[in-house]
Amino acid sequence: MKHELKILKQFADEIKQGNKYFEVRKNDRAYQKGDVIQFKAIEKHGDMEIEVEHPINHVLYEITYVLSGWGIEKGYVVLGIKWTI
Repeated sequence: MKHELKILKQFADEIKQGNKYFEVRKNDRAYQKGDVIQFKAIEKHGDMEIEVEHPINHVLYEITYVLSGWGIEKGYVVLGIKWTI
């Protein structure tokens, strides 16, 4: 399954630089290992969200691991991600 997710530019920068290999998300999409994520980088200005051009917008990331429980707030997951294409 492919998930299209918004991500703040500051976090998109960290993924692009290779510093961040995980994503914390509300588990409202039944994420599974092997699913694919396409991010849309955004910036927030007050209540407004503005989509920004960012290299991460054009890359697919595979979910390599899904962690829930074990100290993770109920209803949330930590997703291990890796660049695919």
